[in-house]
Amino acid sequence: MTFNPLKEKGMAFEKQLRNWHQIVAKPYKKQKVDCYTRTRQILMNGIEVEGWGFKHQFNRFVSSIDSKDKANISRLGRIENQQQMTCNWMCPEDQSVLETTLAYEQVAVDLTAWLAQNEPDSYVKETFDFGLLEDFDHLYRYSQYAYMREGIEPEDIVQGQTDIITGRPTQHHHNCNGLRLRKHYDKSTASPQTKVNILTVLSGEQQTHNFYAEHGFMYGDHVLRETYAEIKDVEEEHVTMYESLTDPSETLFEKLLLHEFTEVCNYYTCVEDETDEKIKKYWEIFLDMEIEHLHIAAEIFKKYEKRDPEEVIGSNIVIPCRFKSQKAYVQKILEKEIDKRLAPNGKYYNTIDEIPKDWASYPVQERVSEISAPSENCINIVEFYHDRDIIKANENLENKEVSLLKKGLQKTAVAKNTVFPEKLQNMIEKHEERKKIKEKII
Repeated sequence: MTFNPLKEKGMAFEKQLRNWHQIVAKPYKKQKVDCYTRTRQILMNGIEVEGWGFKHQFNRFVSSIDSKDKANISRLGRIENQQQMTCNWMCPEDQSVLETTLAYEQVAVDLTAWLAQNEPDSYVKETFDFGLLEDFDHLYRYSQYAYMREGIEPEDIVQGQTDIITGRPTQHHHNCNGLRLRKHYDKSTASPQTKVNILTVLSGEQQTHNFYAEHGFMYGDHVLRETYAEIKDVEEEHVTMYESLTDPSETLFEKLLLHEFTEVCNYYTCVEDETDEKIKKYWEIFLDMEIEHLHIAAEIFKKYEKRDPEEVIGSNIVIPCRFKSQKAYVQKILEKEIDKRLAPNGKYYNTIDEIPKDWASYPVQERVSEISAPSENCINIVEFYHDRDIIKANENLENKEVSLLKKGLQKTAVAKNTVFPEKLQNMIEKHEERKKIKEKII
């Protein structure tokens, strides 16, 4: 089905301001919500934060625009601030920070996996695959704390749609930020799909960083607080990595157009995929609003750039994400690329055994983990609670955990508290022995 948002009728701008009762949505019930309704809510919160923040930056830095157009962009920011509140306020008060954290990482895993499989640019796809394995490990690390701290079965949050098992170890995600910088696309040749894909994942990763920044201190457990700090720092690297994929020569008028188009595309997909009828109504309303926002951005673009907006965004909607289980794809990338690293010459990738001794990320990793790596502590601690780490995966993948860890661990810049493959194997064996004893007693 073709859907050209530039030619669709949206909600009149003067009707978009809402009252507080309309803004503050009734939260979903965490015991009943579909995991992918929750991931859509989290992603759209991030999309709106990015859209709102960009408009403030636009008005701070663009001088060659008349006061009426500047006022319209300011009004757009007000409406998107209200949309963001609605999205964010869908989260219920009885959903703990850790439960929400697991959902944030499920967003990152399943969104990035979908994007990677639907990305026409092979280099951008490779970057998505690289980031995917890092977020996959974050889900695993937080799952240990959810079980230990709050008795949460991570499966209750991800609902069997996303595997929970070690990925590329988090302690190895800390890099020289200069190495995180990627080759940017060429704005004149990149497809609208690529542009929307990047802005979507960038918005999601930025919001994850912000969530950890605003909530990671809310636990008294110092090791858990340090883990939030550690993973928040990785999310900062992810923001650096994904934003560097965009063409810096795009004008702010082009970027304004792309932001609005990205919002339209994401709400369009939410409307198509949402199973909760009450929440779907919000997606429908916001899609109508964003179509009008896109029209306003398109008129501003034409006025100041003297170009056709379709040169930038094309003539049809693109699909940024279908939230669905990505287990098979994630397992394939996990087994193939867990030992992949950022190449020392920048913009490319290599493997652990190809890293030179003077790799710029080694001093960073040695410094931040010189006492311990908080993300490793969670595995050491869970041993006392459960004998071994908390995982949830198919038997084939579960049986590969030790070999995956062996392949993914570096030999240099490894924290002193690292759980090595030999220890993990011992933990697994001890757990199996105790299971047999319990079965005999029962």
